[in-house]
Parts: sequence; C-alpha cells; structure tokens
Amino acid sequence: MQHDFPDGNKDGMVALRYYEPPLDLSDLVASIYLFTANLPYVSDITRADFAQLRFMLSGRGYYTFHDGRQMETPPVCILGPTMSAIHFDVDGPLQVVGVALLPLGWYALTNQDACNHADSLYDGATIGPEYTQALKALQGIDNHEEAVEQLWIFLRTCFRPINSSFQDFVKAADAWLANESSPRVEALLEATGLSARQVARLTNRLYGAPPKLLARKYRALRIASSIAGTDEDWHDVIGDIFYDQSHFIRELKHFVGVTPHQLKNKLGIVPRLTLLRRQLDGRFPYISRIS
Repeated sequence: MQHDFPDGNKDGMVALRYYEPPLDLSDLVASIYLFTANLPYVSDITRADFAQLRFMLSGRGYYTFHDGRQMETPPVCILGPTMSAIHFDVDGPLQVVGVALLPLGWYALTNQDACNHADSLYDGATIGPEYTQALKALQGIDNHEEAVEQLWIFLRTCFRPINSSFQDFVKAADAWLANESSPRVEALLEATGLSARQVARLTNRLYGAPPKLLARKYRALRIASSIAGTDEDWHDVIGDIFYDQSHFIRELKHFVGVTPHQLKNKLGIVPRLTLLRRQLDGRFPYISRIS
C-alpha cells in the first residue's frame, strides 16, 4: 500500500509518497518513502524523528543540527535518531528514497548503540560497497514501485537477527510512548520489570536517548500532530499536559522546530507533509502515526 501527499506551490511541485513495509519487515521499518522537490533549492526543517537510511537519487546539501553543527549529506546517508528539529538546505531538484528505521531496524542494520549516532549522520558507503551499488541501482530504475520492491530485497540482506529480549523491550516501550499522553518513566519500569539503569541502557541503545528525553520527544510530537489535525485552539488541545504555555512552546520549538502559531498557520512544506503521516493506514506502525 502507498500513500501520496502532494503539495504544489508557485515554484514547482513537492510530493511525499509512503510505502508500507511487508509483514516480515514491519518490526524493523516504519516505511519507505519517496520525497521529490522539483525546485532549484530547498530549505526547510524536519522534526525529531526515527533514524533514517536515505539514498540521494538527485540533489545535494547539508543538515544543520540543534547545536549548530553542519554536516554534508552523503549520497547514501545514515541519519541517527534525532532528538530535536533539524534544518536542511539542498540544491535541487531533489529526489530521495528513504527508509524510516524503527528502533529494532536501526540496531539490526548497524549493530551500534543509537545514542552514539543520535543527532548525527555518517556515510553509508563506509559500511560496504553494496550500499553504493544499491544507490546506483535505484538511480537506474524509472518505475518507483519497482525501485521500492528492489529496496525491500536489499534491506533483507542487510538486517541482522535481533534477540528476543530486545523485541520484548521495544514492544513495551512503544506501547508506553503510544498510550500515555505524557509518558512516565515509572510506567515503563513497571511494564518491563527492569531497573532504571537497565531501562536507560536499552533506550539509549535502541532509541538513542534516555527514557526521560524520549518521553519528552514523543509527548511533543504527539501534541504537535494533534494540533495540526484539528481546528481547535492549541491551548485547548494541550490541556494540562505541560506545566505552562511557555514550557510547551519551548518543547515544541525544540522537537518540532516551530511555534504553536507557525504550526497552525505558517508551517513549511516539508513539516506539513510529514505531519500528514498521522493519516496513514495499513501496515504502518502506530508509533509512527502519532508522532
């Protein structure tokens, strides 16, 4: 199943297409997506998100992270999980085939602790020549559906087996993040039966952050998605989830990159398209639709 989210403007056309994962990869991958911007230059923000594997079919640019670091985007880009909004600038036209990696998918692909690569990126070509070969193969396929099918085949050769203890923990942690509007660390400890130190070690390894930061991230993303999807005043939507309005505005700015007013009225094309992820149905993981 695929979902198309076009967004036209006077300068050209920007579009985002999502492809749902096959059943055997649904615990590892949130989606494959095709992002196209037929523009000479694209400058925008992306919210805090999952780790990503991105094949730059055309276009080159760089990311600017929350701390001011700028990193050039390699042709095969492995972006760790992000704990804040990031800015990107790309010389177009831009076409990217991306893979949104769930926590288990990150570890199965990289065998590295996510916290060591959070808010950073590295060149996928350094892993092995097969990644560069995959990029060239994708660039040579005109039919998008065929390209996606070939990418699923390639990914199956890349993912390593994941032990059952990691699978059990992610199931509990995802439910914790998805079911509580303001996730409490105590609830995750109760759900897993693990100590605070064990939980912190696992969330750092798989999600890229300690549980408190992870809870803050998903609380802000969930509220942002809710505000963007309703005509209600944002003050009514947040209720008593945050200490006060200034606290909410700081959190929204940090994790989503915008103020409440911008979220409702002046949202850029890319964040507007990605917020439509909440409309996905089919075999897309629930955790990706609420964030």
